[in-house]
Amino acid sequence: MKFNTKTIHGGQEHDKAYGAVMPPIYQTSTYAQSTPGGHKGYEYSRTHNPTRHALESAFASIENGSYGLAFGSGLAAIDAVIKLLKPGDEVISTNDLYGGTYRLFTKIFEGFGIKFHFIGMQNTNNIESYVNNNTKLIWVETPTNPMMNIIDIKAAASVAKKHNILLAVDNTFATPYLQQPLDLGADIVMHSATKYLGGHSDVVMGALVVKDKALADKLYFIQNASGAICGPQDSFLVLRGIKTLHIRMQRHCENGKAVAEYLAKHPKIEKVYWPGFKSHPNHEIAKAQMKDFGGMISFVAKGNNYDEAIKIVERLKIFTLAESLGGVESLCGHPASMTHASIPKEAREKIGVVDALIRLSVGIEDEDDLIADLKQAIG
Repeated sequence: MKFNTKTIHGGQEHDKAYGAVMPPIYQTSTYAQSTPGGHKGYEYSRTHNPTRHALESAFASIENGSYGLAFGSGLAAIDAVIKLLKPGDEVISTNDLYGGTYRLFTKIFEGFGIKFHFIGMQNTNNIESYVNNNTKLIWVETPTNPMMNIIDIKAAASVAKKHNILLAVDNTFATPYLQQPLDLGADIVMHSATKYLGGHSDVVMGALVVKDKALADKLYFIQNASGAICGPQDSFLVLRGIKTLHIRMQRHCENGKAVAEYLAKHPKIEKVYWPGFKSHPNHEIAKAQMKDFGGMISFVAKGNNYDEAIKIVERLKIFTLAESLGGVESLCGHPASMTHASIPKEAREKIGVVDALIRLSVGIEDEDDLIADLKQAIG
């Protein structure tokens, strides 16, 4: 089954009760038993729910995995992965990552004795020098948030396999439409399903997908024991969103290319970060591991001026100034004061997240309207 078909049919079956094409919303916390332990596969909805199960099967299908897990948020999904570790273990993470992930790693799990190394991974040879006997996980974002850096998943997987370390890839920006990390050697794929998988800015959710049963069983245990699950209504919404992922992503990519090229030619724009440019670092790796280059773009106006950046985002009309990304509508953000505010200024600026950086999530509106909006805002 090819990807475009998987988004609609992958891991799904018609409702056994009445043949409903879409899985019903099983808005229930518990299930009747004929005798203690005698049930039809479901006993309590923290553990299992038919609507969530359908969604988890869809997650596994579109990522070419065997097991999917849905959580109450992307951070809850990451939390479950780090709970595979114990005090004294070490994690090698990219130094350019979502601010919430950085906050979870440093403000929560460092306090439990887990050590994190934040390094540049554009050259994956850097990973090897940080590996020691305590290293248990490599955490990768690609493209990264918000600098759009590209990390070679196959090369990172090679390091992980050599040292018997887990490799987890945050695939939120790319989605499985553009890249499938499990096929490139990753052990765990993570998504903030709030973003492109849901696709309509109406739900908060996280996802994990794996191939290995033993690893899946550990994560299912953590999911159930910790209880950070999503509800059936949210499961239904994301399952519905996945069914149009392929056509939405095609338009996101088309519009993203048009916007990136417009910004690159604009006399008032100093830098544009988008992996589709031949000049973008690791562009050739992006071409090799991605089907297209996505709709996420970051840029800096000439002069690297904070006040000018704020004026631009405030003047935008079609691009909405808001947290998040990946919805059908175009959004803009100011990472230094929004998504990455939890990262100290010095650490942010070392990786390029300067106070004048603007991040765009290019939606599926008409590209002419989006470019006209940028034109009037930039001046």
